[in-house]
Amino acid sequence: MLILAIILFGMIAGALAQMVLGRSMRDVNWTLAILTGLIGSFVGGLLVSLLAGDGLDLRPSGLIGSFVGALLLTLAWGWYDKRRESA
Repeated sequence: MLILAIILFGMIAGALAQMVLGRSMRDVNWTLAILTGLIGSFVGGLLVSLLAGDGLDLRPSGLIGSFVGALLLTLAWGWYDKRRESA
């Protein structure tokens, strides 16, 4: 059950990151949302939680870090995708 919750949260964080960057709900790439959400949650959430001194507990700093990590990964993927298309 915990794994499903983690996947769901990652998907939501990734989708929100895409929407912040200008996509509509209909245009969200769900595969990218899940991947960037999970990786961003792991890296961003873990780093921000540890830097804030919260440890590995579920805290707001980790949730914010998860979203920021997903946002940065979505930006990086968009940059890479545009660069690959133009080459």
